[in-house]
Amino acid sequence: MKVAVLFPGQGSQYLGMGEEFVKNDTDCAALMEMAESTCKLDLAALCTEGSMEELTRATNLQPAITVTNLICWQAFQKAVGDDFEVSCFAGHSLGEYSALFAAGVVTAEDTMKLVSKRGALMEREGVANPGGMRAVLGLTIEEIERIIESCSDCGIVTAANHNTPQQIVISGSMEGLDAVTVKAEELGGKVIPLNVSIANHSPLVAGAVADFQEFMDEIEFRQPKIPVYFNVSSKPEKADDKIKSIMARQIASRVRWCEIIQSMISDGVDTFIEIGPKSVLKGMMRKIIPKGANITSLQFDSPESLAKCLVKLQVN
Repeated sequence: MKVAVLFPGQGSQYLGMGEEFVKNDTDCAALMEMAESTCKLDLAALCTEGSMEELTRATNLQPAITVTNLICWQAFQKAVGDDFEVSCFAGHSLGEYSALFAAGVVTAEDTMKLVSKRGALMEREGVANPGGMRAVLGLTIEEIERIIESCSDCGIVTAANHNTPQQIVISGSMEGLDAVTVKAEELGGKVIPLNVSIANHSPLVAGAVADFQEFMDEIEFRQPKIPVYFNVSSKPEKADDKIKSIMARQIASRVRWCEIIQSMISDGVDTFIEIGPKSVLKGMMRKIIPKGANITSLQFDSPESLAKCLVKLQVN
């Protein structure tokens, strides 16, 4: 068994996430307290009581999802023990910070500092440069890129997330998104507006990159103890200075998720565990895994679903 651990990002939130782990495990509760102190946010209340509108603000959501991921990862580590071997990590967009923590690149406290700053900077750029994001189903990345090129005079728009072979998220100005939507639908694509107010992973948030790079200069990054496959390149990277550059660019760069999963499978991974709220990444896996491939895909975000996950992993 070769195991990859995956961490979700924005879009996986729900009210009540992480609540049972925090209530039932003192170590998980301590992690939540640390995160609240570091980010100066009442994260436990945001995660459990909402409102959903307040939770989904970038400045709140990025720390909230990240601390939930870290809590779930801590519960998993306690459950499986030191002998359980993880071969590699990845995180979808924001989830990449959880992967860095799990791989030993940054401390838990620094992880929370990073996502708190990232959320604030991205919210700043979203206010200054309004836009949105839409999922396009049924078309390939090559088809989307051709459409975007043909709409270059219609507004800012880019392919932000390459999630599965035929699920691409576009991001940009409303004019650009509208123009691409028309042409995508003409080609038979289904376009779904996403409930976000920021054009993530697009030129409209690029103003955050330099400021975030400067902020990261004050934070210690170490070499990963276990490989992390990065969104920007879909490949692992060891050098700490290169990882900082990658993480700064990630804000406005494409999330190459489909390529990451394909690379992991090519490298022999046969078991994927999504650790964190909801099962968005597990759902994507079904669209990425080649037909007939013997791949196991698991997910948990509560003590009950963790127990089921452990049974399937045959961990006592």
